[in-house]
Amino acid sequence: MAILDIKLPNTILKALRLPQNNPRSQQLKVLKKLLRKARFTEFGQQYRFDEILLSKHPGKKFQELVPTFNYSSIYKDWWHKTIEGKPDICWPGKIRYYALSSGTSEAASKYLPITNELLSGNKIVMIKQLLSLRTYENIPYSSISKGWLTLAGSTELQQGAGYYAGDLSGITVKKAPFWFQPFYKPGKKIAKQKDWNKKLEEIVEKAPEWDIGFLVGVPAWVQMCTEMIIARYKLNNIHEMWPNLAFYVHGGVSFDPYKKGFEKLLGKPITYIETYLASEGFIAYQDRQNAVGMRLVTGEHIFMEFVPFNETNFNSDGDMIDNPEALMIHEVEEGKDYALLISTAAGAWRYLIGDTVRFVDKERSEIIITGRTKHFLSLVGEHLSVDNMNKAVQLASEDLNISIPEFTVAGIPHGNFFAHQWYIACNDAVDAEILSNKIDAHLKLLNDDYAVERKSALKEVLVEVLSEDTFLGFMNAKGKVGGQHKFPRVLKGKILEDWQKFLRGEKIG
Repeated sequence: MAILDIKLPNTILKALRLPQNNPRSQQLKVLKKLLRKARFTEFGQQYRFDEILLSKHPGKKFQELVPTFNYSSIYKDWWHKTIEGKPDICWPGKIRYYALSSGTSEAASKYLPITNELLSGNKIVMIKQLLSLRTYENIPYSSISKGWLTLAGSTELQQGAGYYAGDLSGITVKKAPFWFQPFYKPGKKIAKQKDWNKKLEEIVEKAPEWDIGFLVGVPAWVQMCTEMIIARYKLNNIHEMWPNLAFYVHGGVSFDPYKKGFEKLLGKPITYIETYLASEGFIAYQDRQNAVGMRLVTGEHIFMEFVPFNETNFNSDGDMIDNPEALMIHEVEEGKDYALLISTAAGAWRYLIGDTVRFVDKERSEIIITGRTKHFLSLVGEHLSVDNMNKAVQLASEDLNISIPEFTVAGIPHGNFFAHQWYIACNDAVDAEILSNKIDAHLKLLNDDYAVERKSALKEVLVEVLSEDTFLGFMNAKGKVGGQHKFPRVLKGKILEDWQKFLRGEKIG
């Protein structure tokens, strides 16, 4: 039985047949739907959702009456009440599930509300993405009916006072529809395993029993798992075990730096599909073969606004000012970076998700993720984005025919000026100075501001080559081992101090 042949529930079929209106109309329709649903909540009453709904220009009125929030402010003012068990705060009813989300720079986990409406919207988007494969050319459709190996968080959730908390991937798998269960690997038993190393060992043990068509997960962990299987069974490539493997669904970080190393593990080409599934909701997905960007989900369960990522709206630490300029989808421009605000069917309102995006095709609402509001380098005005870093590392690895599965960079003092200190994971033989020169040269071509500052205050580009195990060891020491955890591309503050201590062999907190 193929997934594309499964009879879906009528509610999902109805949603999938929504007409494709223009993005502006779709987004306003979503906003009104969210406002109507939450109008009688405490949040909706305080910020006059009824008045917004009656306005001739609900989008502008919404921006006028509702302030912007980051996690700290919305938790302090609103979400803490939902965790205390109070209903009808930002979304109708009690919140029963929370996705735990934290970057390596966060000391404590964030509790992000998850509702049935949000999960339902995510599910519809997943199905739409799957159905979009019908437009792809020269792909083995038989592989779609094979197993889906998903490297996700544990489905064993923490129980709080009236709620459950865990990784969104774990919650999603736990509440996956019945028709998906036969395809899902590694299965419920292994999926419950909290110890990531044990989970990988159990997957490797079971691997010969499965016929896998899809790999799903963050690149670093999928690559590690694949390498372990190849080593354990003395294979030349993963296709010797899984000849029907045809798709890799990835997201969370740019795949470009990983691609060269990943393809060494394959026996034949596969199709790469990018997704933007954040803990706060399913935001975008690649719906065209070989597309540069992902199509924003404009007609389901998330209303989006775009704050120009510049010195007017953000300070030097990447913190957004109060009342920033916020654009709706029809007001954006291609080629500019925007910080993303979302309002969702889980009670997030004008919420700064922390990612920056760039429109590569406005007409199709296609974007790429360019970085994080906190993860960029601008010591002296070089304005170096994560997108720039990813591209430079990819090009350098191709020039030198090496695999770079991880990297990070920090800004450091250098005499009376400054330098960029790169830490590169590479198990291939490579000269650090040559690699430094390659990265520096590519960044000068990619970023004019960087090129200017390299002639003035940015005096050096230093590279230290480390083993991939060093990066993984640091993540393990920080308790950040698992399917959704990613190594930060830029190190600042406490996380930089911990990294430097780790490299010196000192204990970190």
